[in-house]
Amino acid sequence: MSTTRTRTQVVLATTAAAALVLLSACGSGKPNSDDDDGGSGNSGTGPRPSGKADIYVIGGKSDDPFWSRVKRGAEDAGKLVEADGGSVTWLGPQNYDNLGPDAAKLIDTAVSNGATAIIGPDWVPEAQDASFQRVVDKGIPLWIYNSGGLEAADKLGALNYIGSDDHEAGVAGGEYLGENGNEHVLCVNTLPGAANSEARCDGLAEGIEESGGESEQLPMPSSSFGNPTAVTQGIKAALLQDDSIDAVVTISTGDADAAASAIEQAGLGDDVDLGTFDMDPTQLERIKDGKELFCIDQQPYMQGFLAVSLANSYVRYGINLPQRPLLTGPAIIDQSNVDFAIDGAKAGVR
Repeated sequence: MSTTRTRTQVVLATTAAAALVLLSACGSGKPNSDDDDGGSGNSGTGPRPSGKADIYVIGGKSDDPFWSRVKRGAEDAGKLVEADGGSVTWLGPQNYDNLGPDAAKLIDTAVSNGATAIIGPDWVPEAQDASFQRVVDKGIPLWIYNSGGLEAADKLGALNYIGSDDHEAGVAGGEYLGENGNEHVLCVNTLPGAANSEARCDGLAEGIEESGGESEQLPMPSSSFGNPTAVTQGIKAALLQDDSIDAVVTISTGDADAAASAIEQAGLGDDVDLGTFDMDPTQLERIKDGKELFCIDQQPYMQGFLAVSLANSYVRYGINLPQRPLLTGPAIIDQSNVDFAIDGAKAGVR
C-alpha cells in the first residue's frame, strides 16, 4: 500500500473525528423531539436517544499496549462527554485466559450500572452475544468496535461498527507477502477461538493463496498471550521443525517481539521475514532498520475516539452518521511509509 493511501486514511479518520467533535459540541443540550430523526443516516432504526451520556466502553487489559491506545482515544473523546455532564467508564478483563465469558460479564456490569450507551468488541460471539442482546433488548444504544465487523453489528442490532475489517486486513497482509515472494507463512495465533484473530489468520491464508503460496496457523494456548518466553519457544520450535516456512506473521505486537527473538535464536534472520497485525514504536523501528517486513495498522486510537464520539453525539442529540461501517484500517506500513507512521507514534496516537 502506498504512502499516499496511508496518508489518506489518516486524514479521513481525523476529519471524521473532527466532525463528530463539532457535532457533539453544538446543539441545545437536549435530545431531539419525537418528530426529528436527528439527522441520522440510519433514520428510523435504533433506540431513541436519551440525552444522558453515561458511556461504558468494553476493551482489553489496561497494560496491553494496543488497548492502551484505544483507551487513550476513548478518554480524549470523553473529555467532551464529561464537559457536558456525562461520563465514560472503561471496563477491561484482568487477563485473556477466559476472554469471551469475562467480556460478557463486563457487558452485564455496564447494563447493571445504568449505562445509557455501550461500546464493545464482539471477540467471542458465542460467549458474548447473549449479553449484547440484553443491551439491545433494554433499549440501550450499542456500538460494536474493533472486532466483529458490520455483520456482527447488524446481527446484534447495534447502530454501527467502528474499526478495521480483520479478514480484509489479513487478505491485505497475505497479498503483500505474495508480492514479496514469500510462499509459506506461519500465522501465530495466541488467542485461538477469538473471532478477530481467527479472521486475521484466515484472511492471511486467502491473500497469499492468490500468488500460489500457503499459510498455516500456529495456535497457542491463550495463557501464552503476553508471555514472551512461551511464544518465542513455540515459534522457534515450529521454524526448526519446518524449514520451508519463509515468513512469520503474529496477531499482535507483543507476539511480534517474541517472534523476532525466535527467528534470531533459530539463526534464520536472513531466511524468514516477519510481519504483524497492529503496530507500535518497536515494530516501526524494526521496519526502518530492515529487520521487520511490515505491520498492518488499524489505528486503535481512532477506534476509541470515534466510538465514544459517535455514542455521545447520538445519546445527546440523536446524531448518527450514514457511513456504515466506519473503518479505521487496514493500512500496510513498510519501509516506504514508515517515517510518517513514526511521526504519529511520537505524538502518542499510533
